Amino acid sequence: MREAKLLIENGHYAGGYYLAGLAVECGLKACISRNTKRYDFPPKPEKWREIYSHKLIDLVKSAGLAPAREAEESSNTNFAKSWAVVKDWDIESRYSASGVDAKDLYRALAGRNGVMTWLRRHW
Repeated sequence: MREAKLLIENGHYAGGYYLAGLAVECGLKACISRNTKRYDFPPKPEKWREIYSHKLIDLVKSAGLAPAREAEESSNTNFAKSWAVVKDWDIESRYSASGVDAKDLYRALAGRNGVMTWLRRHW
């Protein structure tokens, strides 16, 4: 997140957008890892696509956080707005990310109602 912020502040929007999204992806994969028992890895074939995905919605599901995310969205409109921005991040979208996209993504991740703040409570 720190490097994403530095890149965005210095006009390197595509790189900042990419790293900010990867920060969420890594956080979600940390949650998945924490919930994985020693001999449960590698996962069963039907689960590996979700776990090795870059799609944040799939990773939230795999981490078992979908109910918590939905509850937070219902009770916190600022978080709901943040998630609406973050959920569409895609590893390939860095090639078309604008400065506005990068700044919006970073704001949606950081801060009291940000997705990373919420995610840290679950890992």
